[in-house]
Amino acid sequence: MSGTHAPRIIGHRGASGTAPENTLEAFRRAQELGANAVELDIHATEDGTLLVHHDPDVPGVGRIAELHATAFADYRLPNGESIPTLAQVLALVPGIDIWVEVKTLPPHHDTILLETLRTGPNPACYAVHSFDHRIIRRLGDAEPTLRRGVLLASYLCETLPVLAAAGADTLWMETHLIDQALVELIHEDELRVIAWTANDDREIERLIHLGVDGICGNYPDRIRAALARTRGGR
Repeated sequence: MSGTHAPRIIGHRGASGTAPENTLEAFRRAQELGANAVELDIHATEDGTLLVHHDPDVPGVGRIAELHATAFADYRLPNGESIPTLAQVLALVPGIDIWVEVKTLPPHHDTILLETLRTGPNPACYAVHSFDHRIIRRLGDAEPTLRRGVLLASYLCETLPVLAAAGADTLWMETHLIDQALVELIHEDELRVIAWTANDDREIERLIHLGVDGICGNYPDRIRAALARTRGGR
């Protein structure tokens, strides 16, 4: 094993394998199943409301970034819930880490996101990450103490400069691209690596043995069980 610590158990869009993704039910369920962190996606509406939703469009309503928040008030998710706001999720699970994947965010809405995180129940538990590394750098320039990560779905020749350019201390890497060399490279620079999205028991155990710092999956209980098998649940 590369590391001696247990990785964080991160519910991908909540416990999205057992409840509709990015719903209050999914985030509540993630905590019940042993997650000590959750990951979620946000888009900002035209007026700056931060909606927790993966896709840029809401079926039958329209593009989130182009509409006022009121346009989505009557929309119902598969479990009957409305689309939650970021503030609602922060209030729902105040005792665990929350990683906010910023899908899109116009610069003029940066302050809204930062203020939402700053005034949540437990700001020290919040972090942001994105495929758009420019957003991460921007948010870090405005709020240097905010924990930040970048998402990658390819194995780069030079990974560390990418993190440095964005001002990030955490690499979110597609699970099958993670190997021992990458984990050691990241840890040698005192940075962290989180795997996404891992749902297969053998893959989860492989990641634990590699020493990743977090495993993001749709079934937090599977990650918890794998930790119990491989590390005695430490």
